Amino acid sequence: MLREADLVQPLREQAVQCRVCEHFCLLKPGMWGQCGVRINRGGTLYLVVYGKAVAAHVDPIEKKPLFHFLPGCRALSIGTYGCNLTCRWCQNWDISQVRELDLEHDDLGRDLSPEQLVAIARREGIEAIAYTYNEPTVYFEYTYDTAVLAHAQGIKNVYVSNGFMSRQALERLTPYLDGINVDLKGFTETLYRDYAGARLEPIKRNIATIARETSIWIEVTTLLIPGLNDSEAELRAMAEWLAGVDPAMPWHVSAFHPDYRMHDRPATPPATLERAYQIGKEAGIQFVYVGNILDPTRESTYCPACGELLVQRLGYRVQPRWREPGQCPRCATVIPGVWS
Repeated sequence: MLREADLVQPLREQAVQCRVCEHFCLLKPGMWGQCGVRINRGGTLYLVVYGKAVAAHVDPIEKKPLFHFLPGCRALSIGTYGCNLTCRWCQNWDISQVRELDLEHDDLGRDLSPEQLVAIARREGIEAIAYTYNEPTVYFEYTYDTAVLAHAQGIKNVYVSNGFMSRQALERLTPYLDGINVDLKGFTETLYRDYAGARLEPIKRNIATIARETSIWIEVTTLLIPGLNDSEAELRAMAEWLAGVDPAMPWHVSAFHPDYRMHDRPATPPATLERAYQIGKEAGIQFVYVGNILDPTRESTYCPACGELLVQRLGYRVQPRWREPGQCPRCATVIPGVWS
């Protein structure tokens, strides 16, 4: 379904500038944005996957991953085609890297309007809607319209994002977005330029803005790729920067496995994850988690003041061990997060 785009700057001779992400694509009539799902038709910019979910599942919130956001709750999770990044290791490449769809012949996905998504969540008692699988910024209007409706019904909204959205997109989303996990892919401009087709600085800006200037709960994930972003220096620089933004912002360090266009590197060894975990702790990050492997110790939540085990995890099995959610039963320290 075609939907006229919201964040657009008209230019001369029917050209437009898309304002939804930091690429700020300049598009003449007939041209597609870098995301592959926005097209200029006759001087009007359209999103071509509005109301079309190529992926729709009910997931545990921990899969996003969000560990300080309603532990154990379910999220109605949707994704479409397209992405504004071109990560060589993408694990959802079969939908995210699709470009320039044939609107007459391609199957764009299942018809799921914003109204239908909210109705499903209400009927099934699902606490949150997650915009995930591919970058939700590229189907911004679909997420925004759904989030407004969900917010009015008391349903939480969650983004799983690469963080490359524009300031304007983030500002418009802020009143309706309850949680976000931002994928910080590395800590060098070279990695972002050569392996993902993006830039690091806007992502750092958005992480800091969300953490310091909004009420959106934020967690950060880094996929550790052997020989690419797992050096001692890069991990320490990243951890120290994150701790400087907000030491209570959880950091997930996750295992890579070969996929898409990156089969030339091995899977991440557990020792690398353990080292990154320790580096995060040494930098002052209060909550560091290991992901994509089973590690009951490093995927559980502990009180940063006294070390008490608060939320025990094994994969997606979650067992809160506190009497009052968000408060340590031993020392009464308040644990940051969204608990109710």
